[in-house]
Amino acid sequence: MATTSRYASLPVLTHTDPGGRVVSYFGRRFLPAGSAMPLVMGVTVTQGDRLDLIAARTFGDPEQYWRICDANDALDPFELTATLGRVLRIASPQF
Repeated sequence: MATTSRYASLPVLTHTDPGGRVVSYFGRRFLPAGSAMPLVMGVTVTQGDRLDLIAARTFGDPEQYWRICDANDALDPFELTATLGRVLRIASPQF
């Protein structure tokens, strides 16, 4: 798994079901408080913006959109770009 994955620091746990099948899964990821994350910049949402495009411009990787969600306390990524003119927090990556 990539070190930039949101799950990289989580433990891999296992569960054995009654039939003896072992199922692996990641431990629970608790969301950080966005306001506590070190702010790098703000990005204003413009026409045609998508979170993956903003992540590509700011982090150099569109798959890092989840960092913007974390910094803005958003569970629904689409809500972040729904309002033109909204300023999104871009925070320092937390590993």
